Amino acid sequence: MNQDTLILNVDDNDGARYVKTRILLNAGFRVEEAANGTDALLMVTRVEPALVLLDVKLPDINGIEVCRRIKGNPATCDVLVLQTSAALTGRDDKIRGLEGGADNYLAAPIEADELVANVRALLRLQQTRADLKNSEERFRQLAENIDDVFWMFSLTDGALLYVSAAYDAMWGRDSARLAEAPGDWTASVHADDRAALLQRWEGLREHGAYDEEYRVAQPDGAMRWVRDRAFVVKDAMDQPYRIARITSDISGRKAMESRLRAADENKNDFLATLAHELRNPLSPIRTAVELLGRAGPDAVSVQFKARAVITRQVDHLTRLVDDLLDVARISEGKLTLRQEAVELDGVLKAALETAAPVLQARHHQIQVTAPAQPLWVWGDAVRLAQSIGNLLHNAAKFTSPNGAVRLVVEVVSNAMVHITVHDNGIGISAENLPRIFDMFAQGAFAPDRAHDGLGIGLSLVSTLVTMHGGRLTASSAGIGLGSAFTIALPLMPAPAEATPVPRAGGLPGAGSALSILLVDDNVDSAEMMRDLLVALGHTVELAHDGASALALAALRTPDVMILDIGLPDMDGAELARSLRALPALAHTRLVAHTGYGAPHDREKTSDAGFDFHLVKPVAMADLQAALRAT
Repeated sequence: MNQDTLILNVDDNDGARYVKTRILLNAGFRVEEAANGTDALLMVTRVEPALVLLDVKLPDINGIEVCRRIKGNPATCDVLVLQTSAALTGRDDKIRGLEGGADNYLAAPIEADELVANVRALLRLQQTRADLKNSEERFRQLAENIDDVFWMFSLTDGALLYVSAAYDAMWGRDSARLAEAPGDWTASVHADDRAALLQRWEGLREHGAYDEEYRVAQPDGAMRWVRDRAFVVKDAMDQPYRIARITSDISGRKAMESRLRAADENKNDFLATLAHELRNPLSPIRTAVELLGRAGPDAVSVQFKARAVITRQVDHLTRLVDDLLDVARISEGKLTLRQEAVELDGVLKAALETAAPVLQARHHQIQVTAPAQPLWVWGDAVRLAQSIGNLLHNAAKFTSPNGAVRLVVEVVSNAMVHITVHDNGIGISAENLPRIFDMFAQGAFAPDRAHDGLGIGLSLVSTLVTMHGGRLTASSAGIGLGSAFTIALPLMPAPAEATPVPRAGGLPGAGSALSILLVDDNVDSAEMMRDLLVALGHTVELAHDGASALALAALRTPDVMILDIGLPDMDGAELARSLRALPALAHTRLVAHTGYGAPHDREKTSDAGFDFHLVKPVAMADLQAALRAT
């Protein structure tokens, strides 16, 4: 370091100046010289030395005055001054020199090693001061540029020594108040948290630290959660002398924790509701099966009733599963709409046909009011019919028997159409109304019905309507006063050609008898499907794994093969590719029968060579459509 360190040697005695310069040069320092005070002051500014070796007796300006001017100039105040004198060597002379600003005072005669040692000691002190100053500056910049509040208090009297700029924003108070009243920060602490916090604060000297979370009130009344950590700071002698605090805004974390708790509660409620909803249809199905087993061969009415119950409850289970799958696709961003110009009348009829069984079962009167002229929207006809049907189904479910349900269609400003489902059912409370479209939300239930539904129907409808560029709203005068749900959709001009809407219709006929190979590793499922196909007039053989299916297919060459996808020895898609590779089976129709119904599942079976994709439990109409296809 010495060879980069410049020292200004000021002495009017040429011999003394020469000797000191040689000593400093031999010690490895760079040296500049001045013979008087005036030149010394000019050179301090020009050459910027690290230290001035300054004799007291100079011909023009007293050395003590030169020192005062060096230390009084902001540009040179950090330059070290080592005062020397051969004449003024008394105790008072040293005191006068040090009080004049000198960093040290040496009286002649000065030994060479003593001079070098003093110079090096002062330079080390200067470096320590510079490091401390840099450290304090880095701390200041860090404290002023972070979102956390950093505090420093005196341990003896609790006086505030420092608080960072983030305090004003986090506390919503002016930090200037803390200079007059160091405890002003406690005024913003939530009343319910203040007493406990102050107790921890007062006990800090005894316990040494605390880590607390509490609320801070903002000027607008809003609450901010903070984490406050305080600890006693010790000096180099390991003695406590200050209190440091770091306060962080944890409002985001607290909000996330609240959402996670709510989500966990919703999950638990949902799982309990799902178990309830699955047991509801399973119970009558099991009872109906028992009746079928115990009824005599002539008990046609009992068999008919049991069959109707099973069909109705399986439809209910299917609807639950479909809703769950739709929600999963929406959550993953995989639900897509097949949009085109759609005439609204067909959508309404499809929705009414879907909801008709539950409306009739609960003996509701249904009234439909709609404009005579055709109304066109741009959307997915199936999803729109599903949305309106869901609202009708809810209206029927949450209205006591013999109620009234109205479906009203109104054109608004020639740009929008409102489709509203009114009912005179149980209504919605004011506190539930804002969250009625939340996932898994549940309200009250009709007096004659247990709490049912998964709480995803309205959320699903809201999302589907939003995907169509529309909006779903709800209104109710309160519990017992009915409710209304309105779908608002943008209208479009009538297209040149109409697009038909899929509608419920009668079941197709069975067609001519077919030879069918049914492949499913679930023996019960396979045998029940075989009995149904045989009842429809077809010839059926069973296989329960891929290898047996390949062997039977090559031997029998069936007209149709119905394949489960999840087989024990090979994937159903792999089996389909193997079958397609056999020339004898080039004209055999392959039908996938699986519990997987997502778009990518259908693409997978199509790529494997399947002609149809049926999702379990398959509807009779879909099954017969696949069988009779040409």
